[in-house]
Amino acid sequence: MDRIDIHIEVPPVRYADLASSAAAEPSSAIRARVNAARQRQRARFAGTDIPHNAVMGVRNIRQYCKLDDAGERLLEQAMHRFGLSARAHDRIRKVARTIADLAGADAIGIEHLSEAVQYRTLDRQSG
Repeated sequence: MDRIDIHIEVPPVRYADLASSAAAEPSSAIRARVNAARQRQRARFAGTDIPHNAVMGVRNIRQYCKLDDAGERLLEQAMHRFGLSARAHDRIRKVARTIADLAGADAIGIEHLSEAVQYRTLDRQSG
């Protein structure tokens, strides 16, 4: 499990949600957000051999996935609370960078980091 970037539990969809006539976010809007995030990554890594966030090495993570003081404290607390590995630490930072890119943010915010931590802790909570 430690080699997988995102751990997420997907509950069954409720019938009421399936039968609802409420409009969901259109695929075109999601596609546009993903394309914009990919463009941010291409611009970030221009002139390097890095195509996207997922393949960043440790040195790249330190350069491109900086956290503010609150983010550092949150990640430290998560590492201790959930017994996360060094590999998990790096993967959380990369996923947080991607979440920030999807949000159009230049810096990783506490909300991006919090979401990334959640994606790593599901396997720890059940064990």
